[in-house]
Amino acid sequence: MLQTAPSQLMTLEEFLDSYPDGYGKFELRNGVAIEMQPTGTHEQVASFLALKLGIQIDSKSMPYFIARQCIVKSRDSDKSGFNPDITIIDKRSLDREPLWKRRSTITQGTTIPLVVEIVSTNWQDDYLVKLGEYEKIGIAEYWIVDYLGLGGRRYIGNPKQPTLHVCTLVDGEYMINPFQGETPIQSPAFPDLNLTIGQICTAGQ
Repeated sequence: MLQTAPSQLMTLEEFLDSYPDGYGKFELRNGVAIEMQPTGTHEQVASFLALKLGIQIDSKSMPYFIARQCIVKSRDSDKSGFNPDITIIDKRSLDREPLWKRRSTITQGTTIPLVVEIVSTNWQDDYLVKLGEYEKIGIAEYWIVDYLGLGGRRYIGNPKQPTLHVCTLVDGEYMINPFQGETPIQSPAFPDLNLTIGQICTAGQ
């Protein structure tokens, strides 16, 4: 993950205006543009999950699609926007998204039935920063996919184990359910999905 050093902090609008078209993956954090540089295994896991979710969407004729890249606007700041690893979009809600057609930017949590982040070495971003942001935005379901077991012991146990946390929004607060080994995950957004963190770890080998 590379962080730029601008002479002044950017607003989200300025960031979207300057986003390099077709080059790299960027987020805006507190006015600073950050280039995300995923590893090869990170991309393997992301592709595996996108395939699994895409099969569910197609086979169940769900009114969703998987955004290749999109920005999720922070609820509390005009200087932050996040670029999740996987964003499931509800097509029925796009008419209420003023920035979607021109900027592929989501402002309403109800447009996103599921968002997925794959944990890397800066694990605090996914377990703390983004969990809080996605909760405030009102995204119904958030997965934290820690296939390398990088998170803090309070999250994934001691000794550390690969873990997938399914965070489900209930009365404005995430209820967090961890899944390890070959225990099938339970996803309200995709109740028929047959998936374990063990399968995800294999995909990342």
